[in-house]
Amino acid sequence: MIARRTLLASALALPLPARAGEPWDAVVDPATGTLGAALAQAEKAGRPFRILLRPGIFTEKLTVRVPGLTLQGSPGTVLQYGTAAGTAKPGGGSWGTGGSGTLAIAAPNVTLRGLTIRNSFDYIGARRDGAGNGAQAVALAVGREADHMIVDRCVLLGYQDSFYLQARSLITDTRIVGGVDFIFGGAAAWFEGCEIVTRYVPNADGFGYVAAPSTPAAQEFGLVFSRCRLRREAGVPDGSTWLGRPWRAGGNMALMGQAAFLQCWIDAHIRREGWTWMGYKGPDGEQRRLTPPEARLWEFGNAGPGAAPAGADRRLLTAEAAKRFTRANVIGF
Repeated sequence: MIARRTLLASALALPLPARAGEPWDAVVDPATGTLGAALAQAEKAGRPFRILLRPGIFTEKLTVRVPGLTLQGSPGTVLQYGTAAGTAKPGGGSWGTGGSGTLAIAAPNVTLRGLTIRNSFDYIGARRDGAGNGAQAVALAVGREADHMIVDRCVLLGYQDSFYLQARSLITDTRIVGGVDFIFGGAAAWFEGCEIVTRYVPNADGFGYVAAPSTPAAQEFGLVFSRCRLRREAGVPDGSTWLGRPWRAGGNMALMGQAAFLQCWIDAHIRREGWTWMGYKGPDGEQRRLTPPEARLWEFGNAGPGAAPAGADRRLLTAEAAKRFTRANVIGF
């Protein structure tokens, strides 16, 4: 029985003959195969590769290293793992935030479609028990090598640091769920038609920050949200959540966060002040704050009960300035 199961798993991870309308190089069923085996096959192929995942749960922590790979989910396909910053690595040491991701992308021109990617770390339990270093637990990590990343019609689930972006990315019609800094990084990224959902956390004083851009000062654009919907889970109160805060990662003075929300619908959980500061350690070792007026944090044409204007630090683009914020300008594709 074990031998037969192994043979089935291996077969499903091998390239299959292309069918009309389904030109898949590998089709994987979680009952009999693994995504890891299919990725290994893709690496051996040495060319762009297409993988279809059947419905079910894949409990795997993986890195994509194949340029041009397409990973397509089916309704009910879930990729999950439960690693957070500070949890032990196999072979010794512990994961950092960037290494905690359920799925990491480390190659250019990768496309993800129709997947649910979840970090299943017990954030609520860790918070209750005082465990972990803030419980950063990434669902999807797009590394610096992953230029021209596409995420389409996916669901990304976490609590703190759900989605980490460090390379040019296009994110369309995707549901992104989290709480603290749950869309973050130094990438130029264009989010279009996405649903961005703040999670409920029992006994929380506040409900976090949507965006934490760490954009290089020399880079014109960072995290740009176009025609997205900012919603909340049941129990998240009005005026409890920040649009975001600028992240000067590692105290790097060359980072000056950039984010913009353009023609989005914003629910009443977003605070009237909009943006807030984030602390960092300066070159002299002193603790400092990077404030919204120092960073490049903007809105334009938003609607809904949580939309601007409100507060001196919640700045609106002029119609002329907003013309610069196009998909072509932000990411070039």
